[in-house]
Amino acid sequence: MRAHARWRRRRPLRTRLALACTAAVAVVALGISAAAFSIVRYELNHQLDQHLTQQATLVQQQHRDQGPQVVYGECNYLAAPACAQIVSADPAKAPNEPYLLPVTPATRQVADRQRAGYFTDLIIGGHPARMLTTPMIAAPPGTRQAVQVALRADSVQEGVRQAGALMAAVAAVGVLLAAALGLTVARTGLAPVARLTRTAERIAATRDAGLRIELPPGRREDELTRLAGSFNTMLGALEQSVAAQRRLVADASHELRTPLTALRTNAELLSRADRLTDSQRERAAAALRRQLREVTGLVNDLIELARDEEPQPLLEQVAVGRLVEHCVDTARGHWPAITFTLDNDAGERTVPGVPARLARLVSNLLDNAAKFSPPGAAVEVRLTAGLELTVRDHGPGIAPEDLPYVFDRFYRASAARALPGSGLGLAMARQIAHAHGATLTAEAAPGGGALFRLRLPAA
Repeated sequence: MRAHARWRRRRPLRTRLALACTAAVAVVALGISAAAFSIVRYELNHQLDQHLTQQATLVQQQHRDQGPQVVYGECNYLAAPACAQIVSADPAKAPNEPYLLPVTPATRQVADRQRAGYFTDLIIGGHPARMLTTPMIAAPPGTRQAVQVALRADSVQEGVRQAGALMAAVAAVGVLLAAALGLTVARTGLAPVARLTRTAERIAATRDAGLRIELPPGRREDELTRLAGSFNTMLGALEQSVAAQRRLVADASHELRTPLTALRTNAELLSRADRLTDSQRERAAAALRRQLREVTGLVNDLIELARDEEPQPLLEQVAVGRLVEHCVDTARGHWPAITFTLDNDAGERTVPGVPARLARLVSNLLDNAAKFSPPGAAVEVRLTAGLELTVRDHGPGIAPEDLPYVFDRFYRASAARALPGSGLGLAMARQIAHAHGATLTAEAAPGGGALFRLRLPAA
C-alpha cells in the first residue's frame, strides 16, 4: 500500500488523471459487458427451458392414459422431439425397456407430488444436456407419475461461449478506447495547468513578474480558467510590489544621500575643531545634531512603512474621541503659531486598533496641515458620531496634478520642496489607516486649503 502511494505521488498529474479516467470508463465498459453476457446466457437457457416445458406438456397430452415407459429415445440427436419418459412413483412399476434418463429418489418424489418439478444439467452420450422433471398432471385417477424430458444443450452452450467472446472483445475495445479518451481528457483539461506551470517556471528562472498566462478566447468561466486568471492577478500584484520595492529603495537612497553627505561634511568639519572658532563649532554641532535627528526620523519612518499590518496581540478598543483630543493638544504644543479647533461628536465610541499607531496617524495629518498653514491660521478638526475625522487647513491647498500622488512615498509637491520633511508622513498615515480597515482620502477644501478625510470602521 505504501509503495503504491509513493508511486502515485511520483506520477505527473496528467498521468494520474488519465489513469483515473481510464479506470472509470473501463469499469463501466466491463460492467456493461458482464451485464450483457449475463442477460444473453439467461435468455438462451430460458428458451431451452421453455422448449422442455412445451415438450413435457405435449407428452402429457399424448400419453395421459399410459403407464411408465420410454416415450422418445433420441437423446443423442440435437433435433426435437426431446427424449422423454414416464416414471411411476412406485419403483416396482417399471417399463419393459430400461429408462434412458436417470431416475433418482427426487424423481419419485416429484411423481408422488412430494416435490415440485425441477431442471437438471447432465451429460447424455458424452454431450451436455438439460432435463426437466415435472409431475404427470393428466395421469389416470389413482396413478402417480412424473414426466422427464431432455434436450441436448450444445447449441445453447456454444451461443453462451460466442456471447462471452463477443463481450470480452467489446470490453477490451472499451478499455482501449477509455485509455485514449483518458489521455485526451488529461491533455485537454490540464492544458491551462500546464501553461500555468510553464509560466511559473519561467518566472522562477527569469524573475520577470511581467509574464502572464495566456487565457483561452471567450474567457470560459470554468475552474481552470479562473485559476489562470487568479494567477495573472497575483502576478500583477507581485509586479506592482516589486516595482514599489524598487521605487522605495531608489527613493530612500536618493533621500538619504543628501543628509548623509551633510553629516559627513559636518563630521569632518568638527574633526578639525582646533581650526574653528567657538561660534563655528557651535553651528557645526547644531547642524550635525539636526541632521542626525532628520536621518533618524527618516530611517524610523522607513521601518514603520515596511510593516504591512498591525500586530494582533497589540490590538485593543481605542476611544477615538479621547485619542483625537490628545493628539490635538500635542499639536498645539508643537505648533504654537497655529490655531487648532476641535469639534468632537464621537463621545465614547471605540474602534479596535493599536493606540500608538492611530495616534501617529492623526498626528501626521495634524502636522501636515500645520506645516502648510500660514502663521495665525486655523486648522479645523472635526470628528463625527459616525467616526469620520476631517482635518482642514487654510494653506495653499493641493494642486489638481498633485492630488493623485499625495500619499505616495517620498512624493513632495513643488510648493513643499522648501519645507522640512521627508515626504513619508502621509504615506505612513495611509498605511496605518489601511491596516486598521479605514480609508484616508485627500481633496481640495471649498474656499482654499486642503481637506483630509479619515473614515474609521465602527466597533
